[in-house]
Amino acid sequence: MLAVDGSEGGGQLLRSSLALAAVTGRAVRVTDIRGSRPDPGLKPQHLAAVEAVTTACDATVENATLGSETLAFDPGDALDGRSPESDDLRVDVGTAGSVTLVADTLLPLAVRLDTAISAQLGGGTDVKWSPPVDYLQHVKCPSLEACGLDAAVEIERRGFYPAGGGELAVSIRPSTLSPIALPSQSIETPGSAVYAVASEALEDADVADRIAETAVRELANRGIDRDASATTTYVETDSPGAVVTIVAKPVGAGGSASRNSANHPQPRPRAGFAAYGERGVPSEDVATDAVDALERWYEGDAPVDAHLGDQLVVWLAIAGGSVRIPGVTDHVRTNVDLVRAFGYDVSIDDGTPSPAATLSAPTPSS
Repeated sequence: MLAVDGSEGGGQLLRSSLALAAVTGRAVRVTDIRGSRPDPGLKPQHLAAVEAVTTACDATVENATLGSETLAFDPGDALDGRSPESDDLRVDVGTAGSVTLVADTLLPLAVRLDTAISAQLGGGTDVKWSPPVDYLQHVKCPSLEACGLDAAVEIERRGFYPAGGGELAVSIRPSTLSPIALPSQSIETPGSAVYAVASEALEDADVADRIAETAVRELANRGIDRDASATTTYVETDSPGAVVTIVAKPVGAGGSASRNSANHPQPRPRAGFAAYGERGVPSEDVATDAVDALERWYEGDAPVDAHLGDQLVVWLAIAGGSVRIPGVTDHVRTNVDLVRAFGYDVSIDDGTPSPAATLSAPTPSS
């Protein structure tokens, strides 16, 4: 059983351990879970991820209780020969804990599936310290679909902090991945799309409209994108809230998209930048925060944003390939150390003195 020191990272280390255990069929014991956090141990959203993967794999799990700082997970034969009842699963975080992070844990299982999984995930779809659902739907999933991932994410209901109450439908089908190929590229035109969402309770104050209008105006004023599109949505929610996600789909110097070795469309640069509304914070400031983040990324040469670069470590391990990321964060190093512990060869080329770096991995043998 592989031993993982959970104090080296937060919930992502646990989620990546679960996904890699399921993909490789290797049992794992995670100790001192979130040990470096002020509130260590398993929280509801972590337990939801454990429950989802355990059900999908028909795995054996020990110490999966609230507050537990040690977890043992044994997928057995992993996803081969899953029981029919595991084809459809329902997991409810029970709080505003992020369902997008639960979905992130399930997506890598696609490479070992014999039959599709349909998952209904209840909780927070748009909450701080996690990617909003528009990021998952418009940035991460399209980037991975270009490499062969066959998955779909549907938003059935939005859930903001503190009540949650969101609903996400995730369909994951058996997938064969081709290597991720996203080297450094010269970015010519960002092709931005703004997604502004607010609760119906905030419609009279035009919150989503003001966020969208400010984001589009700022993108133009800063010379980033004078033709950005905007989608404004008001939704029924249990708690009031607002979120904006700006998706940048730059045109690289390489011209039209090529096709990779598995005949999938070659991945194109794609990045996302989000900001959440808070009580007392003007809508215009929310939009500006997201534009500021996009502008900082736009000044570099990485084809993906920092969050996607971090999350691609597991996918590089599984599929192989190369991608330039904005910088090497503690999350990146922790994830790289984890995939190496599972036997994958992922390397970091820091690219000093530039903060950007390149992650690369050989294509695993079949």
